[in-house]
Amino acid sequence: MPAHPTSLDIPFAVPQTFRFRMTRDVLGGDSQTLVELLEPSGDSRPRVQIFVDASLPRVDPEFLPRLEHIFEQASDRVLLTEEPRAIGGGEPCKNDPLLVEGLHEHFYRHDLDRRSYIIAIGGGAVLDTVGFAASIAHRGIRLIRIPTTTLAQADSGVGVKTAVNWFAKKNWKGTFAVPWAVINDHHVLRTLPDREFHSGFSEVVKVSLLKRPDVFAEVEQNATRIADRDDAAASQAIHHSVMMHLHHITSGGDPFEMLEARPLDFGHWSAHRLEPMSDYRIHHGEAVAIGVAIDTLYSRNALGFPAADADRVIDCLHRLKLPTGDRLLNDTEALLEGLEEFRQHLGGRLTLTLLEQIGQPVNVHQIDLSAMRDAIHEAAARTKP
Repeated sequence: MPAHPTSLDIPFAVPQTFRFRMTRDVLGGDSQTLVELLEPSGDSRPRVQIFVDASLPRVDPEFLPRLEHIFEQASDRVLLTEEPRAIGGGEPCKNDPLLVEGLHEHFYRHDLDRRSYIIAIGGGAVLDTVGFAASIAHRGIRLIRIPTTTLAQADSGVGVKTAVNWFAKKNWKGTFAVPWAVINDHHVLRTLPDREFHSGFSEVVKVSLLKRPDVFAEVEQNATRIADRDDAAASQAIHHSVMMHLHHITSGGDPFEMLEARPLDFGHWSAHRLEPMSDYRIHHGEAVAIGVAIDTLYSRNALGFPAADADRVIDCLHRLKLPTGDRLLNDTEALLEGLEEFRQHLGGRLTLTLLEQIGQPVNVHQIDLSAMRDAIHEAAARTKP
């Protein structure tokens, strides 16, 4: 025994691999991309369960039959423990405390373990909810995400977070968990209604403003084509967003947000407040667009962000058919409560990532509330009807 107490602080890193795939039709000609991700468990076939956003089979009656056919063809390699299960998507699934319990019952009943696979197919809310359930079962069952919205493909689907809403707070209960793999499939985006298609590009604008002026300029130039669902322009914008997010996660030095800042959450303090204020009438991507507008205008008001560039951001959001305001912005004081909620979510002192220039983010710890109120009112006034 040592003569005196010993104190040790030993930094260490856990090796992780982020498997990302892009496909044209994962349920068709690219189906092997999915099957090859399902590694055997010793001499046994890996056990697999699939959960699908209920909207997908409604808009595409062939979706489930095509999915099931893949696993029938691969039955010598993988064991699908039951037919794919549909779960209701959108924010209500993140607000349902019984859903996670129900997912765990499925995992338990079919003997899933840490070398089994859960495949979550759907929008960000479904990926979040199924991913959270997977991350706390056996301290983590392998998760494959197949995001089916532009929002999830451009942002949350390639992240390392899971969460559900609790205490009427956005993402209050969650984990950091690296997915086994993510597949961004082009074909599934064709099922999206226009509102959902447009919604995801707010995250592309956000991350390009933070990291890549050249990408923001490209999105700005192609905004009308993207809004009109031009395949090439939309796919390129999503690809840029994915690459910036993946670089941040794998090379940014703080993927689990252990430091003060949440740098990819530009525009999110108000977005996370707006969603519950609207009873989720405002979708996440729309709330982010409003939040980006507010924080851009505040950066102009308080940090010297160029006025001409602020106008470019607002115009780009509008041409992407995204809002920059809502009637709830009239309840300014209720919205400003989101600043404290944002601080509490990470802990420590308030830290917002804002902009000095496009591509030059800065972390601030004090907010000029008068300048922020002005930014909120201007964002509301400048939104398109």
